[in-house]
Amino acid sequence: FGGSDDSDSGEDNLPYPKPLSRAAFLTPDFDPATYLSSLRNRHQTLEDLRAELRTRSQDISKELLDLVNDNYQDFLSLGGSLQGGDEKVEEVRLGLLGFKREIEGLKAKLDQRRREVEGLVAQRKAVRRQLQLGRTLCGIDYRLRELEQSLLITTNEALQDKKAGDNYQGISEGDEDSDDSQEGNGSTSRLIKHVRQYLLTRREMERIGLQDKFVVQNQARMARVRHTILLDLGNAVKQNRGQDDQQLMTLLAAYRDLEEGHEAVQVLKERLS
Repeated sequence: FGGSDDSDSGEDNLPYPKPLSRAAFLTPDFDPATYLSSLRNRHQTLEDLRAELRTRSQDISKELLDLVNDNYQDFLSLGGSLQGGDEKVEEVRLGLLGFKREIEGLKAKLDQRRREVEGLVAQRKAVRRQLQLGRTLCGIDYRLRELEQSLLITTNEALQDKKAGDNYQGISEGDEDSDDSQEGNGSTSRLIKHVRQYLLTRREMERIGLQDKFVVQNQARMARVRHTILLDLGNAVKQNRGQDDQQLMTLLAAYRDLEEGHEAVQVLKERLS
């Protein structure tokens, strides 16, 4: 009997495991395998551990059932407390419909204003194009008048635009053989300037369109300017009788720019004859 008492007192001296912590199951990253591996140093048999876990599961189920029972009456009365909410829902719906109509009205106004702005922008672009065209036409007319006055082409418009004290006043087309004509229209640099002005004016006319009313009305003036330039070029070539080859090449290049190669050949033949 004495041995039995010693065995009982020895078992009473063994450390009893503490109850499983409830907080350990509430961690967000709870992992059963990790948790069980942490219990390896626990002085408890596997069966006892299973029994304790089973007991803990039953306790949790009971607590959950108690919570449901405690709040069941409130859950049942929830439907009654929501009675009469249809009117509020209808008010909200009507408010949303009104807000939707206001949004649609604002959108329609914005679309109308956008179309108006686009129309005004298009008109502005059209006005700018017309202004640019007007400036170009004025530039063409100005250069034509300059060429007519410099080349001594007498027209009704040129006579109206001449001012007192003009360098060319009193000079006639028949004075081409005089010294003044040689220093004016006969000079190579002045002839090249005439050719460049004529070509620039022609390019601008072509850019506007040869069917444009202004271009059509001024074709006769352009033809007179071109004819006069060719006459002055021919006189300059004939007067250059091997005195200045560089000047002669410059005059022939002007024929090339005017696309009058055949005319240049005729003038050279007359010069050599």
